[in-house]
Amino acid sequence: MKLSALRLLGLALLLLLGLCLRPARAQTVTVAPDGSGNFRTIQEAINSLPATAARPRTVFIKNGTYREKVFIDGKANLVLKGQSETGVVLTFPQARDLWACGPGAGAGDWGVATLNLRNSPDITLENLSVINSYGFDATGEVTIDCPTAPTGKKTVSKTGHQMALRALPGATRLIVRHCTFRALGGDTVSPWDTEAGAYYFKDCTMEGGVDFYCPRGWAYAENCRFICHSKEAAIWHDGSGNRDSKTVLRNCTFTGDDGFKLGRFHREAQFYLVDCQFPANMADADIYHAVSGPGAKQWGRRVYYAGCHRAGGDYAWMHDNLSTAEGAPKPRDLTAAWTFGGLWNPLTGAVRAAPPALAAQVDTIAEKMLLYQRAVGGWPKALGEVKVNYAARLSAGARAGLLDSKNQNDATIDNDATTREINYLVQAFQKTNNPAYRKGAENGIRYLLKMQYPNGGFPQFYPDLSGYRREITYNDDAMIRALTVLRNVARQQDQFAIVDPDLVALAKPAVARGIECILKTQVVEHGRPTAWCAQYDDVSLLPAKARAFELPSLSGEESVGIVRFLMDTEQPSAEVKAAIEGAVAWFERVKMTGYALREVAAPQEKTGRDRVIVPQPGTTIWARFYELGTDRPIYVGRDSQVHYQLSEIENERRAGYLYAGTWPAALLAKDYPAWQKGAGEAHK
Repeated sequence: MKLSALRLLGLALLLLLGLCLRPARAQTVTVAPDGSGNFRTIQEAINSLPATAARPRTVFIKNGTYREKVFIDGKANLVLKGQSETGVVLTFPQARDLWACGPGAGAGDWGVATLNLRNSPDITLENLSVINSYGFDATGEVTIDCPTAPTGKKTVSKTGHQMALRALPGATRLIVRHCTFRALGGDTVSPWDTEAGAYYFKDCTMEGGVDFYCPRGWAYAENCRFICHSKEAAIWHDGSGNRDSKTVLRNCTFTGDDGFKLGRFHREAQFYLVDCQFPANMADADIYHAVSGPGAKQWGRRVYYAGCHRAGGDYAWMHDNLSTAEGAPKPRDLTAAWTFGGLWNPLTGAVRAAPPALAAQVDTIAEKMLLYQRAVGGWPKALGEVKVNYAARLSAGARAGLLDSKNQNDATIDNDATTREINYLVQAFQKTNNPAYRKGAENGIRYLLKMQYPNGGFPQFYPDLSGYRREITYNDDAMIRALTVLRNVARQQDQFAIVDPDLVALAKPAVARGIECILKTQVVEHGRPTAWCAQYDDVSLLPAKARAFELPSLSGEESVGIVRFLMDTEQPSAEVKAAIEGAVAWFERVKMTGYALREVAAPQEKTGRDRVIVPQPGTTIWARFYELGTDRPIYVGRDSQVHYQLSEIENERRAGYLYAGTWPAALLAKDYPAWQKGAGEAHK
């Protein structure tokens, strides 16, 4: 009995060991709308799977129509495989503008498509038809309430942006085979990861309006069919994240409405079209730079053709020019592996890291800025009483301390903090191609968007809104610098052309709200618009006190930056023009002609120096503060008492704070006359 029992136990152990040693089987779950599978909806099946696995997991989708919006978020190594391309139809109606004005307000494009992916590498899509049916279903345009629009209203067109597939950052190494993507509007297929996006399409059909195939980063499309319903452009590319980024279309065919144009780009791009076929009814228009974007400034125009032909005869721009591309590749070289720089081969699945020679460069100042950046996205102006100095050496202990203090709430726009770092980081990214710098700048821009009040104003600090930190702050040009950054983002101006396009859509209404706040806070005296105070109550918009020596008063300094910002407004309204004219007239009324501010030695004082206002023919100065209602220059010390002579306040303030200057001089002599003559109309 004992021997038999031992033998049985041994057999059981061997069986168990054998089961353990058998190769792991790929997990498959089945979806069927009639209930014959594991799940009835695609989303339920995706949600049932763990985030990661050593082998691909497959969601097998039986033929049927699935009326749902699908999200793949934080799932890696996943296959969505349909029973047949025409038999499996995933459809959902969603206009991008409706989403942005409703559930997606302020959150970007996550959820704007029928099929949405993010933070999910190594996804494969096979045998699917993915349709955004909004344009096909809509009877015409509609006007809706929209809190993110400057006017509070938005007109939604049936041919506006409508994504069928939207892949956000982190959804890289996407493979798509035998799939159809359809929409009537633009951006039907939008895989958007500028830094790391790698997308492979084979034997697919894509249909839509303007820019309906619009990858960012690296993309390869082979044996695909493109159907265009726009006269603006069918294909688009953004390669601004890396000089090597490219979109390659090989053996693809194009059809579309009469006069459709092949493609365009708004920023750095690189197109390769090999053995593609075009119809007779397409426009005689090469892939072009859209004037609304910054275009190709760093790396030039890079559009290449080889073996492409049009029914009825080739246009001149279709001639083979591959030999002019960098490295002069041959048509046979333009494989998928070549497209992805050898870092990924979608045919074999091989993935390798970038060699050290291709690693992004390092900017030591930018690296320090990333260390100082707070979790909320902004930067402090000082650590305790010590002003932030990026030129100073950081010890290992100091670096560790900065990492430990990421969650401190001392981020601010005071004293040039945050806007300085954003500007530097976008420039550093341009020079080094280091994506960490762009990400840091983008997080800083998001910080500015988060801190802005609904009325358009900006507090001095965020999220610390204690005391006067919560007041709307023009002091030291804080709010104007923040709005200038956002305006540069909205215009995709110069180096800001490289930031996340989602930020562009958010920055435009933020700037509009800021201008509205500026107009509402301009002080009107005796029916005339004058200038601005340094601080305002964030709710009532009434002039407010900050520090003891900063009483509610009109500012001869900060008002200059506000006027310059308004003069740079595109197509300024009558209200904006009146604000500018009123402020300029006020500067003329309150100027102190025949006086100058002088710094002199004062050995009898603790500071060893002094500042005095003295008569001097031919010179003009303005006071930093003017009394509300009287426009008299005022000088206030730490006792918060108003004085009408600079000499009447304490030396510590006279020597440590600038109570008079020539701030409006250049504005009145050069900027305003140029604006009057039409220089301010350049953006019309």
